[in-house]
Parts: sequence; C-alpha cells; structure tokens
Amino acid sequence: MNYHRLLALASLALGVALAQNARAQIPSSARVIDERTGAAPDLTDDYGDYASVSVSDPLEGFNRVIFKFNDVAYTRVLRPTVKSYERVISPPVNQAIGNFYDNLRYPVRLVNCVLQGKFTRAGLETKKFAVNTLGGLGGFIRQSDTIPDIAKLPREDLGQTLGFYGVPHGPYLIIPIFGGFSLRDLGGRLGDTVVSPTGWEYIRIGNHKWAGELEWEWQTAITVTDTLSTMPAVLDLYIQMKNAAIDPYVSLRDGNRRYRDAETAR
Repeated sequence: MNYHRLLALASLALGVALAQNARAQIPSSARVIDERTGAAPDLTDDYGDYASVSVSDPLEGFNRVIFKFNDVAYTRVLRPTVKSYERVISPPVNQAIGNFYDNLRYPVRLVNCVLQGKFTRAGLETKKFAVNTLGGLGGFIRQSDTIPDIAKLPREDLGQTLGFYGVPHGPYLIIPIFGGFSLRDLGGRLGDTVVSPTGWEYIRIGNHKWAGELEWEWQTAITVTDTLSTMPAVLDLYIQMKNAAIDPYVSLRDGNRRYRDAETAR
C-alpha cells in the first residue's frame, strides 16, 4: 500500500461510517456557522413558536414520523460520533478543516451570484477565494476575515437563486438523515452538489496511475471530513433549538422558512 493510499485511509479514519452520507443531516437553517469564529450563532429567535409563517406542509403526518426518526439519529448516533471526533481533533484544527471546505465551495457561490446578476458580489467572492487560497494556505486560514469588504460576504446558493426569480417554495419535506427542505431548496441543493467540488463523484489528480484506484477512498474521505468539520456546532445548535421549542417540529420547520426567506432577500 503506497503513501497516497495510506493518506486517503487516514483521512477516512477521522470519520466513521455513519458520517459518510450525512453532509446535510440538520435542517438548512441550523447549518449556519459564524464565518469569523466557526461557532454556531444564536438563532433561537428564528425558531420561536411566537412568530407565525405560512408553510405548505401537506405531508405533515409523514414528516413528523421522519422528524422523530432523525431526532433519534442525531442525538443517539451522530452526537456521540461527533463527541468522539472532538476528542481526536482539536477545535482549531477542526476550524481549519471547515475553512478549507468552505473555501472549496467557492464555485457554488460564484455561479449563483452570476445567475442572479450580482456581478459585484461575484467579484468579491472571487477576491475572497483568492485571498484565502493564496494567503491562507489553500483556504485553511480565513485571511478574508481581516478585509472589511469580504469579511462577511452573504452566501448564495441555487435555492436562493430560484427564489430570486420568484419560484415558490412548494411543499415542505423531511428526508431521513438529511433533514427538512422546501421542494425548491431541495432541488437547489441537488444542483449545488453538481457545481461544488466536494460533491463530485470522482476525484482526478493529474495523470497519476494511482488516482483511479483511490476514487472511492478520496471521495469518502472528503465527505467524512467535510461533514464532521461542521457537525459539532450544528448539532449543538439543533439541540438548543429543539429544547427551547414547545413543538420542535413546527419551530424548526417555520424557522427554516423564515431563515431561507431572509437569505433570499439579501
């Protein structure tokens, strides 16, 4: 087994099998991580039971069943997995890993800025990518935080682009493990996966003969480390929101919609 195979398997060992397909296991609004600190922001107001919002939920009975299943998976399986990960990977190292993958998803933000005609923001995204890639060791250090015009650049994704052009949310749907989405945002996520390097099925590195042998290993290692780098803050936020809610299902569903509408309107 050569050096490259060992490197791929070592990266894979950072995760566990359960994390392999769990990139988006928490509802979208709970996946927000503060760009400066890497910590989960306080979004309890967005999930409050007091703020009403109109959500099409014709499958509520089915969704509630899946919501309960996901809650068990998050709290009894994924959370212990993440705690084990945190004992191995220190917070600064984990933050650097998260920075790297966030930087790698630059094409998603760029494409959606262009699709919405936000060309100035597309230029700033390119500047941010260049600064973090060239000055931040490939993106592991978020040097953009020190530059005011790109420090807190709003994110863009295909769900927001569809909303920008007036596409309605459609029905709300909870998917096992992956969480809750409107039909529009679910389609957007699938589209973003095609654009994002972290979602590519195969990884080709030059013309090295060993590249073909490592396709599944590299892809799995990328998925695992990408997922686990964001999950500690994400799961903490999920549990915080759930415990603060009278009806966690409604609170998370409605908070998801309010947050996505606010993102689209920026």
